[in-house]
Amino acid sequence: MKESEKSLDPQLWHACAGPMVQIPPLNSKVFYFPQGHAEHSLAAVDFPSSPPVPALVLCRVASLKFMADTETDEVYAKILLMPLPNTELDLENDAVFGSDNAEKPASFAKTLTQSDANNGGGFSVPRYCAETIFPPLDYTADPPVQTVVAVDVHGETWKFRHIYRGTPRRHLLTTGWSTFVNHKKLVAGDSIVFLRSENGGLCVGIRRAKRGTGNGPEAGSPFLSFLREDESKMMMMNRNGDWRGKGKLKAEAVLQAATLAASGQPFEVVYYPRASTPEFCVKASSVKAAMRVPWCCGMRFKMAFETEDSSRISWFMGTVSSVQVVDPIRWPNSPWRLLQVCGLLFDTLRNGYNMWRFF
Repeated sequence: MKESEKSLDPQLWHACAGPMVQIPPLNSKVFYFPQGHAEHSLAAVDFPSSPPVPALVLCRVASLKFMADTETDEVYAKILLMPLPNTELDLENDAVFGSDNAEKPASFAKTLTQSDANNGGGFSVPRYCAETIFPPLDYTADPPVQTVVAVDVHGETWKFRHIYRGTPRRHLLTTGWSTFVNHKKLVAGDSIVFLRSENGGLCVGIRRAKRGTGNGPEAGSPFLSFLREDESKMMMMNRNGDWRGKGKLKAEAVLQAATLAASGQPFEVVYYPRASTPEFCVKASSVKAAMRVPWCCGMRFKMAFETEDSSRISWFMGTVSSVQVVDPIRWPNSPWRLLQVCGLLFDTLRNGYNMWRFF
């Protein structure tokens, strides 16, 4: 896999990563979970029993690099972590100014239809995107038309002809769109992201569709697809509780990071936000707050889910069916995937979920 040498603009990176992806801010405190890191591995990770690797390690984010693959445009992050002694678990004074409260730029994502991805066709632009993200269109012209210039994650410039026509009238990208589709190898189910940067420039990115077990993308709502993928990940554990691995990271890299973390040395991790696997570097304040809750069987919870185009937030309800450690032999007292849940949308999804997701 090839990677871009320079770091991406964080705002464009987050727009491509998706609305629910959270990257801990620079200098913030996080808990690093080796168990979760192993779920991103290509193969099972054989953690040593002596000395044992702790279930979670308190760290500070020392460096962040927002990257993109040069061939697929898939975004990922390189995070340098500095292990901290547990005596530094003072979360009340751990505010990172200008990170969470920063105003987000205007962006819009659309899942491509078969017509959008058709070679030789055009792209139907939603009205919100055309009027909020794109430069103003002169509606007095006949027809209203302009050239839209957008920069992708690698700094390459793309030009599209934006026209407002038809009966009923609609916004379309015509000339330049097919070239973009062919170059990026886009198919129906992939998403395109447009973002208006702070300096007023237009950026374009893509999110690859998460393929199911069939011949195309997962069917159904994005939320249900996410749950099915998460459940399929859980089914990839062998009888010993070891993670078989279907991720993008080498097992050796995961083992090296966990070993360095256990010995208190700085280490770097790579995180792919579109991997349908929970993040393994979680804000320490979120973990501690969730661990203070007396979780028990029968407890009700709700989980937020933001739609792909960021148009709304839905809430899904469920019930805790049991609270148990996933691997009590290798990871005793680990909070990772501690909750088994059930509910209308969780009937077949009873295998461990992280408590901070429902908090």
